[in-house]
Amino acid sequence: MYSERDLVRIAKRENNNKRKYLVMNRLQGKHIPVKPHEAFEMFHALADTLRGEYKNERLLLIGFAETATAIGAAVAAELGTDYIQTTREIVPNAEYLFFSEEHSHATEQKLVKGDIDRVINDIDRVIFIEDEVTTGKTILNIINQLNKEYPNKVKFSVASILNGMNEPALKTYKGQGIELYWLVKTNHAEYTAIADSYRGDGKSVACTSVTKPIDIRHIKINGLMNTRHIVDSREYSQFCETLFQQISCEINTDKTEKMLVLGTEEFMYPALFAALKFEKKGKDVKFHATTRSPIAAGTEEDYPIHIRYQLKSLYDSERTTYIYNLGKYDTVVIISDAKGDVAAGVNSLVNALARCGNENIIFVQCI
Repeated sequence: MYSERDLVRIAKRENNNKRKYLVMNRLQGKHIPVKPHEAFEMFHALADTLRGEYKNERLLLIGFAETATAIGAAVAAELGTDYIQTTREIVPNAEYLFFSEEHSHATEQKLVKGDIDRVINDIDRVIFIEDEVTTGKTILNIINQLNKEYPNKVKFSVASILNGMNEPALKTYKGQGIELYWLVKTNHAEYTAIADSYRGDGKSVACTSVTKPIDIRHIKINGLMNTRHIVDSREYSQFCETLFQQISCEINTDKTEKMLVLGTEEFMYPALFAALKFEKKGKDVKFHATTRSPIAAGTEEDYPIHIRYQLKSLYDSERTTYIYNLGKYDTVVIISDAKGDVAAGVNSLVNALARCGNENIIFVQCI
């Protein structure tokens, strides 16, 4: 079983007065590079908290963007349920259910309403999957939206790696019949003081103005399965397996020992899945992902973020995103579902990787 010390690292949020700290999970595979098997072992442990709980109910799991999309997909795959993620991206021809994530740097979240409309009469329970629940307000916001749109249709549960809810918040959930599951209970009382104790004086590198693109290999793979719509998790796992097989056929890793696989923003699970497969082939693999979260870098030895690269997003070149704690690898594989003109975002990310001495960089675009 995991403890708070095993998982939790506290970082300073940048330009966010709503909450000055960010709770970072060192095994989650988002901000901090992780060995893929360690992330999947943690996801498996979370799935175990739900296994067998709702044997006679039809379930829909919802993972929260951007940090819990891989967790949600992994837990759904373990339980064999349908799955959908929330999103901050534009989904073509979609109508949305909107709700807010009040403490976040990017508050607007949404679900594709047409998909919920399609299944609402065929499910008994929605289970929200999160990396960390602090107050529970965000999930209550979406539950209120769903209850307003579909009164008395489904029950609700929440499963998260970390749960920092206080007693009044826990009582609110209990009073509404919302069941909670978690791996580690956290206490946020000291987190602001911990974040304030760090200087935030680490290195930040702007890679947003790239004048000369760096030559990389660009592989396009058709057949994207998009979890912004509801998917059968078993079919989604097969998509991820097929994607890995296509990637492994396209690239030669015989001379690769040290490898980095990167996801982009919300698109985490297929990249993490591929990273695990490469790890099982004997490679020394790390995984993490680009993110919208602006986190201050610091020089203290115990601080989790030591260097920050500021990027253009692959999904919107006017959006600033970040990657943290990059290193040098024999091979770097970026796996993304970004569409349209991705050149500015790709060049920005590749520039950051090249600054660390990475030369063998492959960009896999799922379309």
